[in-house]
Amino acid sequence: MPKLKSHRGARKRFKVTAKKKITHSKAYRSHILTKKASKRKRKLGKRAVVSRADRKAVKSMLPYEF
Repeated sequence: MPKLKSHRGARKRFKVTAKKKITHSKAYRSHILTKKASKRKRKLGKRAVVSRADRKAVKSMLPYEF
């Protein structure tokens, strides 16, 4: 059976932690920051865990990360 290819876009967007959780960067942090509160911008800078509904799809795009 041939090797599987990782989805290159997914490789750039998702990271796998040591405990095999999948994390992603949050959206809405790139522009129009003046109207957003400092607290909101600070929280948008942190990484978040991928939801249970999307976990299976992300795992299939990153076959060798787990």
